Amino acid sequence: MRHITMVRMIALILPLACSFALPLAAQDSQNTSVAEAARRSREQKKAAVKPATVITDDTLNPAPTSAPAATPAAAPGAADNASTGSNTSDQNAPSAADVAEKNKKDVEALKQEVDALQGEVDLAQRSLSLDQDAYYSKPDFSNDKDGKAKLDDEQADLKQKQDHLAQLKAKFAELGAAEEPKTPVPPAKP
Repeated sequence: MRHITMVRMIALILPLACSFALPLAAQDSQNTSVAEAARRSREQKKAAVKPATVITDDTLNPAPTSAPAATPAAAPGAADNASTGSNTSDQNAPSAADVAEKNKKDVEALKQEVDALQGEVDLAQRSLSLDQDAYYSKPDFSNDKDGKAKLDDEQADLKQKQDHLAQLKAKFAELGAAEEPKTPVPPAKP
């Protein structure tokens, strides 16, 4: 009897074991194929021929960057005239690109200054608000001369910062409007 029970158990366990083994075998073959593909890829990279670099005179001695060379055969009088003549006014006159770049830098610097001052004004307003709350929350605040003087100083400081901020914003608006080119409006079609 034991022998029959044992055979029946094996008959049940064997198909279950096989059903679990099949997916595992498929996974192994898939992992092997991925590993094999990676090996082949590495071998192809090693075997790939890299183009040889060609060395020319241009790669060894690059050409100078647009620096005009002085000619030794030039007359000494001509060199003096060139350095003191009308060419200096042309060389010293800033080009439109230089002016635009300078304006752009000025606008950016002014914008940063306005942002910094705006932060200071906001901080001063909050500080004044807190100090006013502390001052007026006292039961006998009318007799606190030092507290009142401190509030007056903070208000004067805040007013000064606000005025300076308004001036900077006006200057920023002038520079910003001058920097932005106005686009022409196309004529209206009838």
